[in-house]
Amino acid sequence: MSSSLYQQIYDLVRQVPPGRVTTYGQIGRLIGCTARTVGFAMAALAPGTDVPWQRVINSQGKVSPRRDGEGNLLQQVLLQAEGVQFSRSGKVDLQTYLHPFPG
Repeated sequence: MSSSLYQQIYDLVRQVPPGRVTTYGQIGRLIGCTARTVGFAMAALAPGTDVPWQRVINSQGKVSPRRDGEGNLLQQVLLQAEGVQFSRSGKVDLQTYLHPFPG
């Protein structure tokens, strides 16, 4: 994958403010790539990055499972600390929390 494509993805994710989320598909549609590519870009981030990776969730409003098994728990904790609420089934209400990108 092109590093410039990943950079475009990261630039969009940086625009999502605390307390809001976006989806892999929403970023993909805005950039012109697949949701899977957005997932790969998020997985490629180094620890300690300034990209708020935790704000990218799946189209069902859920945190996607991670290979290490720990990242999805951390992601939910980080989002809750920003004020994002999860239902009992682990879903975020996208009508409430989805970031509306301009344009």
